[in-house]
Amino acid sequence: MNVLKPHLQTTIATLVAAGKGQREIARITGIDRKTIRGYQERFAAAQANSPTVTTGSGPQIPPPRPPANNGNTLSACAPYQEFVQVRLHRNATAIYQDLVDQFGFASSYESVKRFVRILRHHAPAQFDRLEFLPGEEAQVDYGEGAPTRMPGTDRYRKPRLFVMTLRYSRRSFRRVVWKSSQQVWAELHEQAWRHFGGVSQYVVLDNLKEGVLKPDLYEPELNPVYAAMLAHYGVVADPARVRDPNRKGTVENAIQHTQATALKGRRFESIEEQNIFLEQWETNWASKRIHGSTRRQVQAMFEEERPHLRALPVHNFEYFTDKVYTVYDDTCIRVDHSSYAARPAAIGSRVLVRKYAHRLEIRDLKTQALLRSHDLADRPGSVVLPQDERLFNPSRETRRILAQAKAIGSSAERLCQLLFDTEGRVGQRKLWGIVGLVRRYPRRLIDAACETALREGAPSYRQVKALTERLLEQALADLDTPIQGELPLTQENPLIRGGDDYADLFSLGARQAPPPTQEITHDHELC
Repeated sequence: MNVLKPHLQTTIATLVAAGKGQREIARITGIDRKTIRGYQERFAAAQANSPTVTTGSGPQIPPPRPPANNGNTLSACAPYQEFVQVRLHRNATAIYQDLVDQFGFASSYESVKRFVRILRHHAPAQFDRLEFLPGEEAQVDYGEGAPTRMPGTDRYRKPRLFVMTLRYSRRSFRRVVWKSSQQVWAELHEQAWRHFGGVSQYVVLDNLKEGVLKPDLYEPELNPVYAAMLAHYGVVADPARVRDPNRKGTVENAIQHTQATALKGRRFESIEEQNIFLEQWETNWASKRIHGSTRRQVQAMFEEERPHLRALPVHNFEYFTDKVYTVYDDTCIRVDHSSYAARPAAIGSRVLVRKYAHRLEIRDLKTQALLRSHDLADRPGSVVLPQDERLFNPSRETRRILAQAKAIGSSAERLCQLLFDTEGRVGQRKLWGIVGLVRRYPRRLIDAACETALREGAPSYRQVKALTERLLEQALADLDTPIQGELPLTQENPLIRGGDDYADLFSLGARQAPPPTQEITHDHELC
């Protein structure tokens, strides 16, 4: 027999005493009839052995438990209430020790603990359920998905679970991703709105970095990419207050529902497999459920809300990246090894460059005003600068480059001066490349390469570098070439006598030489 809580046992005994049958008691209480029958027998067996309260001629009911202390009974700590009140920031053990040390408190620690619990009692927080019009609000947040095999490994890791929930109908869009970023966060919003077939008036989000750079109650600073994407779709962002998840409780509950019902105990072999499962689960189960608050089917409410969603724009949002650059003395900025005209931005100023897939915009760093727009160059090293905007007056940097070229040689100086006269300040990068060759090659080779480039009539950094490398290879090859006229050694020649002749010569010389003992004696006498 199931063990019921005391209040359910009292309910069964009261209904039995009122003459209700087992079937009717089961209908009222939701308890199985076998359990009810077991408690009837239990009440009858305990009639002779337990103190009971009689209710007419029916079965006897166990006496109710005494009520808990609700504060009306005078506590032993009551005389010290003011002393305890100012120490509620400490725990009950510390308060009990202070009472014993300072007042000779004679009651138990349990008495102090009960008294402190009463003083600390707070009424439960009250929450009003907000009502929203169809298509008015959507809520978004991240959670954790089910363990998924990481690509190329045998390890499983939980991806990030993105959920967008429409506040009126509670219809949700779910998608898991490995990593999040500013662009991924915005793309997930787009996918959700495409899935719903429209956009809501505003979206409530948490203060995560992908959406909010600087949380603020009145003027939160949104991520530029996220803010531009919302403006493209005509949606207003409403970041929740910091550490206030109840503002977006609908999506919080949707995440918990997904984790506890759809994903708990499951593993997936890929992100795509988990996304397909989530989409099928939303269609087959989550959207067909009866919501606990509205007592209506989620899909039916979504069909009511769909016509109230705003229409989607014709084109998707064009994503970009922002980066700050400095305007060089040639009035250009360097982006991906190419130069782009930045006027009217001043030389030496810092500008914001917004780079799209096929173009870039140069904006004022403070006001975000558009200053210039260019198509992206096809290859690195390109110069996107009109001829009438080029500067040909030498700057301090120009003079420094020409001085370094003069130190290399006269040909290097003439070539660098020619390049500057032809391209202006924007060509100084080539000049820096030429004078920078001295870190790897001898100066005389660089100067000789510059002379050859001038003679051929097509001077450039690449040509000078190629000629210098060619001259270096030729010089190294000359070092390995043997000296002209040097002949290899030989053992046989008509001019070379035989070995026997040399042996006779050595023997004759040895016979005519004085004896070595006389020299030794003479030396000894000198000593």
